[in-house]
Amino acid sequence: MRILVTGSVATDHLLTFQGRFADSLLVDQLDKISVSFLADSLDIRRGGVAANICFGLACLGQRPVLCDAVGRDFDQDYRGWLTDHGVDCEQVHVSADKHTARFICTTDTDLAQMATFYAGAMTEGRHIDLGAVIERLGGVDLVVIAPSDPKRMVAHTAWCREHRVPFVSDPSQQLAFMGGPAIRSLVDGAAYLFTNEYELHMAAQKTGWTVDGITDRVQVRVTTRGKDGAEVVARGTAPVRVPAVLTDTVVDPTGVGDAFRAGFLAGICGGLGHERAAQLGSMLATHVLETTGTQEYRLDRERFSRRLAQAYGAEAAAEITAAVDLA
Repeated sequence: MRILVTGSVATDHLLTFQGRFADSLLVDQLDKISVSFLADSLDIRRGGVAANICFGLACLGQRPVLCDAVGRDFDQDYRGWLTDHGVDCEQVHVSADKHTARFICTTDTDLAQMATFYAGAMTEGRHIDLGAVIERLGGVDLVVIAPSDPKRMVAHTAWCREHRVPFVSDPSQQLAFMGGPAIRSLVDGAAYLFTNEYELHMAAQKTGWTVDGITDRVQVRVTTRGKDGAEVVARGTAPVRVPAVLTDTVVDPTGVGDAFRAGFLAGICGGLGHERAAQLGSMLATHVLETTGTQEYRLDRERFSRRLAQAYGAEAAAEITAAVDLA
């Protein structure tokens, strides 16, 4: 299967402050705030939902196509990184004057955070002609619509419905900023809808549909439930529930959901059923949980298969490893 992934591409700048923000803030002077914090570490990581999903798909033997808007700084390092790992980056739009989206976050010893997100080139994504991209590619089997500019997300789902191209809807954090009509557009007719439990209920509240009503409007609903695993419901069938792959090595949860989506979709591409695809997604998600950075994990075929067997049994491990191309 050929998968086109739309959504954010970003660089994360993560700083730590060995103190408490609260000690530097005067409640009665917040309207005149002017503070500076001396950070003791800086971690720069590649990120963005679409890029994270593409990276995971490529690690499992797929060759996904990334389609988003980036800045010229993307060519300095990020493009080469993704390309070297098997991601097709020929369909990204490069802005002439804006930087790639950037997330800058400082965390103090209380784990309180002060952050700024710069959308940058991502705002130019609304000018991407999805039809022209797909025509250049000679067609695709599936379009993933991950979080980005809400207007672009709605436009992409509308195009896919009109042209009968199967699409994956992954509205994620953008649900908080979208109204009912826009969310209904993202959901209606999706081949797969990915949310976590909280997002699913938020979508139900904002659309005025029940959870069952949402399920009836998509072919497959996939809901992640954190440490409690994931639930997959195909229209008109009983739910399939898959436990998470538990670990004692919890390093950073950032990007865990993106990895689950990549693993699930790679499993579908490999001909796996929903249960096995969700097990694969859960295993890949745990690799991210155990790693600092969303694209820094490495997959070893023997160890990956052994951990699958420990979590889900030897039969599941054999079926899953046979369906994906692990290095």
